[in-house]
Amino acid sequence: MNRFITILAVALLFILNSSALAQSNKVVKKIIEIGQTDNQTMKHLDILTNRFGGRLIGSDAYENAADWAAHKFKEWGMQVKMDYAGEIPVGFNRGPWFGRMLSHNGMHLHFATPSYTSGTKGVQKGHVLIEPKTQAQFDRMKGRLKGAWVLISGKNTGWPIDFSAKADHIRDSIISVNIDIEKQNREIRSFNRANKDSLQKEMLPYIEEPALFYSQMKDAGILGIIQSAANPIRVLYDRKNINDMTFETLPTVPDIKLDEHQYALIEQMTKERQSFELEFDIRNHFKMGPIKYYNVIGIIPGTEFPDEYVMMGGHLDAFDVATGGVDDGSGVTPHMEAARLIMKAGGKPKRTILVCLWAGEEFGLLGSKAWVENNKDKWGRISNYFNRDGGPTVANNLRVPAAMFKDIEKIVEPLNSINPDFPFTLTERKASKKPTRAGGSDHAYFALNGIPAISLGTSDPKGYDFNYGEIWHTERDMYNKSIPEYQEHTAIVTAIVVFGIANLDHILSREGYYIDDEK
Repeated sequence: MNRFITILAVALLFILNSSALAQSNKVVKKIIEIGQTDNQTMKHLDILTNRFGGRLIGSDAYENAADWAAHKFKEWGMQVKMDYAGEIPVGFNRGPWFGRMLSHNGMHLHFATPSYTSGTKGVQKGHVLIEPKTQAQFDRMKGRLKGAWVLISGKNTGWPIDFSAKADHIRDSIISVNIDIEKQNREIRSFNRANKDSLQKEMLPYIEEPALFYSQMKDAGILGIIQSAANPIRVLYDRKNINDMTFETLPTVPDIKLDEHQYALIEQMTKERQSFELEFDIRNHFKMGPIKYYNVIGIIPGTEFPDEYVMMGGHLDAFDVATGGVDDGSGVTPHMEAARLIMKAGGKPKRTILVCLWAGEEFGLLGSKAWVENNKDKWGRISNYFNRDGGPTVANNLRVPAAMFKDIEKIVEPLNSINPDFPFTLTERKASKKPTRAGGSDHAYFALNGIPAISLGTSDPKGYDFNYGEIWHTERDMYNKSIPEYQEHTAIVTAIVVFGIANLDHILSREGYYIDDEK
């Protein structure tokens, strides 16, 4: 009798597993069908970038994008959590900007300003000066600084000139040192004049610092500072002052990063004391804070293991000098579409799928860090977190530890039936050391805490010559830098892989993932 019951139980288990497998295969086929005939990845990207634009935390664009994403998740039948991640003291919205040189050979100016820096007071025009490098130079030209645009030294790195009290103290120290150097140079000049037949002493170099007389020039009434910038122009945000900024202590001096070729021409004309003016209209708008920001978490609840998780995500925020079409629209939108495909195909995973659109990645991984720190109870129950933040190349490979290989091998098997142009490969990954410091994207705090964060590998098999460095944090990070066929295929691949892992009877093994785990 016991033997009969055992046989019956095994047979029943086999039937149930076969039924579950058939259901899973049906969902996968449907994902592929919908993904090939009604793929909406680029539609999501169009809305995200061309309707909302650059999405800094603290901006209306970010809040609008977060509300829209939450609405879409609900529309697809998912649950949604607006996950509080932090707040920023003041808000910032970028408006339009333009500039031109007014002269016989006038031209439109190609420039940008970092976020959370000052705009102009309407259209403002003025003459151009080259910044003073010594106290004597400042004293000689201080009367002309009122109403002037000032060319400062150095090359733009994306960051604005620091206007904090700490920065002023450092500049004052340099000015003091340069005064001593200036005194020594006067003595050297006197010696050289008096000893023309002797070996001449070399002049001592001054300590160089862009906008060395920043506060003094501001008090003298300058219109703004202008720094040379390589193309494409990269601008970031005022990371040194933003956390202490209040609506009463906002920046007041526009910080302009100008096309290096135009800068060189204007600098030469200034040195020649030619007569011309520059005109700018920069609409950088602030709003009173504090402004709270949220991660948008789309949830597909698990049917058998609701307290176990497979996660995928990317950052919803983006720098606002462009529209975040690549960084990270190319990560967010395939994951949104992967979720839609699973839902549209009728997928009911055994464990919960979380689709995470992170806030504040560009300001220091703020959203994902907050989530990881606030969800320590979930760490051991996360199968994997898939991050996408490397551009619009196609997902076509995975590298996994040996302990995961058999599970993943079955899951990725259908991927080679989708598009022969994008063959999928699975290879074995050797154990690596657990990171000890955060990396450059939202997988970092997962990995730091021992949570598997294997990402789908990508490439450019059709040779579209995509260059991430060309768009990274620059004015070229636009919708048209994306690659539709790569993005759409990635959404299908992601949906199948994530759904497959969520549908396993067990969490993926962590054996051999980190070297520490082998001890």
